Amino acid sequence: MLWQALGYAHGAQIVHAVEPIHGRLSEIEHDGCRIFLNIPSGRNSGFKVVRYHSLVIDEDTLPAELIPIAWTSSHDTLSFLETSCPTSDFYSSMGTQQSGLKSLSAYHGNGSSLVSLLDSSFHSERVIMGIRHVSRPHYGLQFHPESVATSYGRQIFKNFREITVDYWQGVTAASSIKKFEARMQVPYAVQPFSRSFASGRQSPVKETANVHCSISNLLDGSRPSIGTRHLKLRWKKLDSLAKKIGGAKNIFCQLFGNRKAKDTFWLDSSSVEKGRARFSFMGSKGGSLSKQLTFKLSNKRNGGHLSISDAQGNSRSVYLEHGFLDFLNKELLAISCSREDYTGLPFDFCGGYIGYIGYNLKVECGAAFNTHESCFPDACLLFVDNFLAIDHLNGDIYIMSIHDETKTQSSWLDDMQQKLLNLKAPASEVCQDHGLWPLVSSPFEAGFVTEKSRDQYLEDVEKCLRYIKDGESYELCFTTQMRKNIEELDPLSLYLKLREQNPAPYSAWLNFPNENLSICSSSPERFLRLDRDGVLEAKPIKGTISRSSTPEKDEQLKLQLRYSEKDQAENLMIVDLLRNDLGQVCDPGSVHVPNLMDVETYATVHTMVSTIRGTKREDVSPIDCVRAAFPGGSMTGAPKLRSMEILDSLESCSRGIYSGSIGYFSINRTFDLNIVIRTVVVHKGEASIGAGGAIIALSKPEDEFEEMILKTRAPSTAIATCLMESQSRKPAKQGTASIKN
Repeated sequence: MLWQALGYAHGAQIVHAVEPIHGRLSEIEHDGCRIFLNIPSGRNSGFKVVRYHSLVIDEDTLPAELIPIAWTSSHDTLSFLETSCPTSDFYSSMGTQQSGLKSLSAYHGNGSSLVSLLDSSFHSERVIMGIRHVSRPHYGLQFHPESVATSYGRQIFKNFREITVDYWQGVTAASSIKKFEARMQVPYAVQPFSRSFASGRQSPVKETANVHCSISNLLDGSRPSIGTRHLKLRWKKLDSLAKKIGGAKNIFCQLFGNRKAKDTFWLDSSSVEKGRARFSFMGSKGGSLSKQLTFKLSNKRNGGHLSISDAQGNSRSVYLEHGFLDFLNKELLAISCSREDYTGLPFDFCGGYIGYIGYNLKVECGAAFNTHESCFPDACLLFVDNFLAIDHLNGDIYIMSIHDETKTQSSWLDDMQQKLLNLKAPASEVCQDHGLWPLVSSPFEAGFVTEKSRDQYLEDVEKCLRYIKDGESYELCFTTQMRKNIEELDPLSLYLKLREQNPAPYSAWLNFPNENLSICSSSPERFLRLDRDGVLEAKPIKGTISRSSTPEKDEQLKLQLRYSEKDQAENLMIVDLLRNDLGQVCDPGSVHVPNLMDVETYATVHTMVSTIRGTKREDVSPIDCVRAAFPGGSMTGAPKLRSMEILDSLESCSRGIYSGSIGYFSINRTFDLNIVIRTVVVHKGEASIGAGGAIIALSKPEDEFEEMILKTRAPSTAIATCLMESQSRKPAKQGTASIKN
């Protein structure tokens, strides 16, 4: 199926396509050969495929032994929502309405700077989409039958399998088999078909797989093993109390907000509309089992220094030769709790680690190197043994505590229950005139200094487009950073303002005073979740547009995003990438896409969101799942490894915490992690915001710059608002004293 490699191996030349096509669909016609058995052909036949290519085989150099078998049926490409895809094998109906398509034609993507650099004349000739060898069972397709949006993809693979089986059934001469084995130097390269199909005996490969599975079961990283430390979970439920005592904000501020909320955490579902999120978890360091892990990579590669601080104030440092995720994997496998302890809880977090893993940990997940060193720790996690969980649906509060089975349990449950029952809802807050604090149109208005000027950013987007044109990547998620000194601001006040102005389902507050570090995140994006039933879920966002103050214009913008060919292509490419990532750790056939290209609305933007799910294999651990998908594909592009290399060469500093993940790893082998976007990182009195966007062949540099600025609007507005409110309070404190500018 390696189209260009097959052509190149037989002497054909590989050249630039007239236009790079990535994540876009074409209708296909074919010659009816066996690989297209039971698949329709031609325009309006329903056979639409997803293309990912910047290069093509030069048809004039195609050798005689390679025969074209498929072509695009026209020069036009289609966006996903321009197709009904009635025969797709991989997903059910998306439930989208097609009736508005014609009226929305003005909103479709209409070219790019890259396309304008290429031949802009009308091209009516068809493009070859498939070839085969005249005598060997070698086929090459220019499109991707495995894509979620390709129709009849399953049928193509079924046909190819049958071609393969029939070919090997025909290879019966022992000498031919031996020659092939010698040539391939792969044990059992022929026997699986010649033995299993000819004699009915079981394939040696299957026997080998069975042995492998047996060994894997012995070393099963997902199950408790001998020597596991068993922890006891106890909890109490206070029905419908949250709203009566002022909600999550008042609970956190009253119980954990003193001393500037040092050593505290809050996984905050501050946007619970439409079932996006339901539970918040909050607490502070201090239980008998609590400890902090702080990890810093060394030499920009795998391996680094880990500092461990326990509840008794003891600290030690160790060098981790195999990296942080390997250490965390062993930590999680060494602890467990009984399923009976959390039966009845409507959420998965039972205590465990809460914190972040930074973008540079990509070197522990397949990336070759980090060009830039982060100024922050590359991971910071608190082991949480006492915490509160709030159910925003019912208003219930759960008081949670874990302790060692061999030790006496603490009185934390009873003490916290009494504190909660004594809490009073605050008096109604005076409604501030938010008209005084207009939305900041750009971070420059708020006094931020950017790593790249506007001209530099546009130039780098052009470089991304050239990489895409040359076939180095399909999609490059290019980012930059901006910074501002905010020493006079209280980070917790900043977070409260951010969650008020930009509520999001995967928001988070983290404070690590030993690192002089606070994280204020209003992320709308889930990276990856593993629930107690072993279901993995990713919810990548690709496609963002600003909102309008008028309902009519706002709905128009929402529809513009929904039917944008560029945004659909961005989203589709990341969906296919994540299906591949999850496929590495999920049961075969379990990965599916229940929601493709939904549009969700937030305070300042509309976003395009997809959902990918799969069932985790029993022989992989939670950390194996994270390794397979980190960093989130929506922050890298595709193909992931090469795209990260290119991005490292273009970006002028480390992303640090931005583009990483915040969330929890529970003692019951579940986890839930966000993507760190729409976030302010406050470190040593300086605020930093990361932002960017996906560059694809349809991108225009000016539009990409404006999208990057749009994504900084919520966090930069929160900072500007806090600063203005701080300034407005000063005269009252200082009397008639003058204020120096």
